[in-house]
Amino acid sequence: MEHYFSKSPSSRMSPDIISAMINGTPYRFATGSGVFSKERVDRGTLLLAESVRIGEGDEVLDLGCGYGVIGIVFAGHAGSVVMTDINERAVELAKTNVKLNGLKNAEVLQCDLYDRLGGRKFDKIVCNPPIRAGKSVVNKIIEGAAGHLEPGGTLYLVARTKQGAKSIAKKMEQVFGNREYVRKGGGYRVMASRLTT
Repeated sequence: MEHYFSKSPSSRMSPDIISAMINGTPYRFATGSGVFSKERVDRGTLLLAESVRIGEGDEVLDLGCGYGVIGIVFAGHAGSVVMTDINERAVELAKTNVKLNGLKNAEVLQCDLYDRLGGRKFDKIVCNPPIRAGKSVVNKIIEGAAGHLEPGGTLYLVARTKQGAKSIAKKMEQVFGNREYVRKGGGYRVMASRLTT
């Protein structure tokens, strides 16, 4: 069965353009079949985009970027953003959306989690994890983040309260030794863990 986290979607591509107002700024995004939330920016992504404060000069990783909403929003404030996804169609759409929104400081890569990032480290890693891909994938996202954060860097995840947010928070605390709820709303929780060592 094909999922939005499939590497090479086989469904026929039906392109579309959607609009969203995020943090008071209008955005346009190219979307299509075979990617997550193709018809509208989903609530979890919106909550994450509205909850994380990006500092000028921050190096940001948008892991599992889909068609690029979070990375594109954050690129307006960050020093640079790297956007990655396993889904080749999502990667192509994210590249289109970087151009569509006039960004010069965003890079898009096809990656299976952290596999093409080498030793690169970031001030912030943000992710709306693919819950349907299974707990083991979500755990790998959390475990791998520690090796790709600068000291003092932060991992931000969003999840539905009723679809694993508490177990994700527990795993984050286990790996990082800390965890906080940054924001709750619309049935979602944004959680953060900081690399302290």
